Amino acid sequence: MNNNLFQLEGQTAIVTGGSRGIGKAISLGLATMGADVAICSRDITKCKDVADEIERMRRKSLAISVDVTKPSDVAAMVEKVKNSFGKIDILVNSAGIGLVTRTDKLAEADWDKVVNLDLKATFLCCQAVGREMIAAQKGSIINISSMMGQRVAYGHAAYCAAKGGVDQLTRVLAVEWSRYNIRVNSIAPGWIVTDMTDELPADVRPKLIASVPLKRFGKPEEIVGAALYYASEMSSYTTGSVLVVDGGTTIGV
Repeated sequence: MNNNLFQLEGQTAIVTGGSRGIGKAISLGLATMGADVAICSRDITKCKDVADEIERMRRKSLAISVDVTKPSDVAAMVEKVKNSFGKIDILVNSAGIGLVTRTDKLAEADWDKVVNLDLKATFLCCQAVGREMIAAQKGSIINISSMMGQRVAYGHAAYCAAKGGVDQLTRVLAVEWSRYNIRVNSIAPGWIVTDMTDELPADVRPKLIASVPLKRFGKPEEIVGAALYYASEMSSYTTGSVLVVDGGTTIGV
């Protein structure tokens, strides 16, 4: 086997939600394997912190403030990356939020907030970057969905619907864009230690951990291997797939 298949030298990546959590871990992982990375989120200060860390690794980086639910912001993000790096080889859609509310109590504004960021923004970024990849006749798109796209949880109507939509969008784009040598895949994390899980009530965490066969939450760094697989030539024959990284939670105990 060619040991260089995981290498990303000369590749340029955009990571939305790249300033924290899973997105940050993936950004650093891509840079470790040689990619130049644009860190994109609404928090420009945190974006710059991650970009500085990448530049200390002797890779190029760019911090971009963007609201990925707005088409104009997404278009500006793509232009900035093109102007700075000349091309876009990899897109990671990691921006997202969760909300726990009983469906009969769920406000329309809260539904829109979750679906807009978790699903609509993924579509907008895929569309805008996909057009560039179509012109280049190559690319890899990695959408961060969730195990909640395949199972349900109390009070997660908007989140489950949005993440299920991300997986279906991934499959549609994989079929449509395969002719352009563009691969589109999803990673479906389980319970990962992030700001989102840090906000869980203390009495809920032990119950969730008990539902995981590995008996612990995952770390953001444990999603990086899946991202590197999809970003690199190691997955050259993989498209339209959803890789679940959840400590066995989806299969149950």
